Amino acid sequence: MSLQQSQEPPKAPDPASAAPDPMEAATQATRSLHALSTELTARVPQLLEAMRSVGTGLELHSTLDRICETAAELADARYAAIGVVDTEGRGLSDFVTFGIGSEEAHRIGHRPDGRRGLLGALIAHAGTVRLADLTKDPRSAGFPPHHPPMKTFLGVPIRVQGEIFGNLYLAEKNGGGEFNDYDVHMVRVLATEAGIAIGNARLYEAATQRERWIDGSVAVTTALLSGGDADDALAVVAEQARRLADSSAGIVMLPAEEGGMEIVAVSTDHPATSLGVVVPAESPVVAKLLAGEPVFVDDAASDPRTAGRLTSQYGPCMMLPLHSGGRVLGALVTPRDRGRRPFSESERTLATQFASQAALALMMAEAQRDRERLAVFEDRDRIARDLHDLVIQRLFATGMMLEGAARRSVVPEVRDGVGKAVDELDVTIQEIRTAIFALQQGPAEAPSGLRTRVLREINMAAVPLGFKPAHRFVGPLDTVVGELVGKNLIAALREALSNAFRHADASRIEVVLDSTVTLPDGRPGVRLEVADDGVGITEGGRRSGLRNLRRRAESLGGTSTYGPGIGQHGGGTTLVWEAPLQP
Repeated sequence: MSLQQSQEPPKAPDPASAAPDPMEAATQATRSLHALSTELTARVPQLLEAMRSVGTGLELHSTLDRICETAAELADARYAAIGVVDTEGRGLSDFVTFGIGSEEAHRIGHRPDGRRGLLGALIAHAGTVRLADLTKDPRSAGFPPHHPPMKTFLGVPIRVQGEIFGNLYLAEKNGGGEFNDYDVHMVRVLATEAGIAIGNARLYEAATQRERWIDGSVAVTTALLSGGDADDALAVVAEQARRLADSSAGIVMLPAEEGGMEIVAVSTDHPATSLGVVVPAESPVVAKLLAGEPVFVDDAASDPRTAGRLTSQYGPCMMLPLHSGGRVLGALVTPRDRGRRPFSESERTLATQFASQAALALMMAEAQRDRERLAVFEDRDRIARDLHDLVIQRLFATGMMLEGAARRSVVPEVRDGVGKAVDELDVTIQEIRTAIFALQQGPAEAPSGLRTRVLREINMAAVPLGFKPAHRFVGPLDTVVGELVGKNLIAALREALSNAFRHADASRIEVVLDSTVTLPDGRPGVRLEVADDGVGITEGGRRSGLRNLRRRAESLGGTSTYGPGIGQHGGGTTLVWEAPLQP
């Protein structure tokens, strides 16, 4: 059967004309029922009940679900749907259905995007359309596999505050008949009421969404300025951004020393294999982010600016610069899985504001850490001077006194004992001089060899610990361990030694670094073991340091575990950190 244009009842509002006030339109439409047939008048209670049902509740998606169900009942249709037009007016940003179960929807696959076919035509030319057989309409593009058969069709636009919000679709009149003039009239009245309900729901959702983003900004600011671990604070930024943007991952990138941007924090349900990866400066996205410009893409997997291994599973994506005071401190990335709806204009605006707030907090936290670092350097200089000017001189003087006493002693055992004491003093003086050198050595002076960097970390830790941890190397560390793995290994060692100093109350620490191990998956790897005889890991204690270690290992395809220590009866803790030699 060919296309049938709906025959409008007398005095019904024309959807093609300029939209009147929604409430006035609904009132006029309802009043016009008095002039219509007994059949239509008999359906007034059903219409009023439908309008009451549609106006219940404020959550947007549940409102759309309720409109679909109510419209299907009102027009006695088997299927109903609402296609929400995107902000550009060229397609659909959401598609809500009634009558199609979750299993059936899964078999159908991607929902229509509204860029072609009959749905696309209704977006381009909003108006009421009634078809006896939509498959014969020249605008129809057919159905995807596993889609239920549909013939009869009714489409009515939904306006919110005078603008097209979307279209209400009904299909398959029960009993095999066609949608009649009464169905058209009733559904149009319902669509007017739906526009009012959707407008209220959108206002409520916008206010709620804005409140959530503000709360997220407060959480990020608190985390960054709390003075805790920097990795933890950046992880909070990633976690909050992921939650607020309803994205599949939250990623924080900071400028890398060699250029480009390094992924330093990842929040995702899957192992963060991208942690530590550097996106090169040649990337067009990195160039824009470093210039302070946001980047929005609808499909990160296929967009030529972002396509690559890291984005192969992602669709819509927001990439926002963290810039404040004319400086770009980093970038925040929130991707969604492929097939999910793009980010709305409101979400983009709120996320941009969130990124600006996070950048300001990041800058304040950086200034705070600089002040703390300066205080630490000043304190280290003072300790180094005191060690050199006071402690070493006193130890040297004590050694001279003992040597004099040994020469005057006639008892061989006494001379031997004093000689051993002098030797111990010499060793102690050498260790103190090593500690002084480590205290006076700046971060930029760190040598490139992995073995030397490990020794430097051990010597640095000896000062706050009050003793030097024992160490043992196995295998050619400097030649087989990759640079990315080495950098994360040093960070893991620093974290482990810091935890031992702050929490373990240990008197003995042993560090073992082995580059000859074989990982469970058969790959050659490197293993770091840091064992102590302290109090062990207490129940209910903080686990942020252990989480950092695990994240670093997992980002490289490795693991991080802990067990009994080297104290009596297994007292203390042994940390085992493993990663492949090359990620």
